[in-house]
Amino acid sequence: MSGPSCGNLYAALPEVGSAAELFTTLLDLPGVRVERIVSTGQASPPGFWYDQTEHEWVVVICGAAVLVLEGEPAPRRLGPGDYLHIPPHCRHRVEWTDPTQATIWIAVFAAGLPA
Repeated sequence: MSGPSCGNLYAALPEVGSAAELFTTLLDLPGVRVERIVSTGQASPPGFWYDQTEHEWVVVICGAAVLVLEGEPAPRRLGPGDYLHIPPHCRHRVEWTDPTQATIWIAVFAAGLPA
């Protein structure tokens, strides 16, 4: 087992307008993974839906985003402090992230129930 690790959620942020989102794994243990995601105006491609086998719990640390969950009547706008649990196979997409500032998300992925 390795020792403690530490870092800073605001370190090494990409510039606003960067072409790609930045995904950084902060913790990876059996059954659970924690990532920092930095979006600078990115969104899911048209027609694309995430359909994951894991639970995903996300919280927006700064910035803003709009998520669409399949079957819900309206998109969800998330701002600083807002969090959302997305169960396995709940199809969802990122409709919008703030193009004027970094949107920093923390995503916790946990193994879903066996099929």
